[in-house]
Amino acid sequence: MQTVTLEFDSDDLRALGIIPGGFFEHFEEVELLETLRLESGWRLQLLRLRSRGGLRSERELERESRRIRRLYGLEGFELVERRPRTRDYILLVRQKNPTVLRALIDLAGGEVSPIAPFRLSEKTSVATFRAEEGALRRVLARLRKEELPFRVLRTSSRPFLPGPGAATLTDRQRDVLGRAWTLGFYSVPRRITLTQLARTTGQSPPALGKMLRRAERHLVARFLASELPSGSVELIGDGKR
Repeated sequence: MQTVTLEFDSDDLRALGIIPGGFFEHFEEVELLETLRLESGWRLQLLRLRSRGGLRSERELERESRRIRRLYGLEGFELVERRPRTRDYILLVRQKNPTVLRALIDLAGGEVSPIAPFRLSEKTSVATFRAEEGALRRVLARLRKEELPFRVLRTSSRPFLPGPGAATLTDRQRDVLGRAWTLGFYSVPRRITLTQLARTTGQSPPALGKMLRRAERHLVARFLASELPSGSVELIGDGKR
């Protein structure tokens, strides 16, 4: 598997409809925390939005939900957490994909996953993707064909080689651990409770707690039994007009 991090001019993304017009009049940045579902026509993602002003209450967001959905092209959204100190919303968002994004998803054949770091700001935007090298090359070639300039910030391949007897995490355990980390469940002090975290997974708090403990046990086994090699490899050059 290969990971590539790209930098774009945000004006180019606005012109393609990937960033809604007027978005940065109200928000400083948006960060992708996790992609829960990615289909050709729509995506379900966990996002962090930093407001330019004070945060609205959950009741205010519910009252204005129809206007917010229409303004930003959302099919739906759910408030997961408010962070007044940093002016951040954590939102679960279902959104239609613009034409260019649908074309890229179809081209990748479901083999490319957007991952962190993935952050959009008013002037520049950074996007990271992970996939087999062939799928990434096809996507980057299409970006150049669409005359969407980008700069490659980093490419890497970091395989994890478990040692003898190390346990393996399930896909579900990896997803839940990643979300728990992103939302601050492992921060000191915690930024989200087990009950709040369970709301984002569709599980009861006791069931989620057991899953986390099993996954943590596996991670400890991996840490004690193996090492993580690292390195970077060249994937492809920058895209230019």
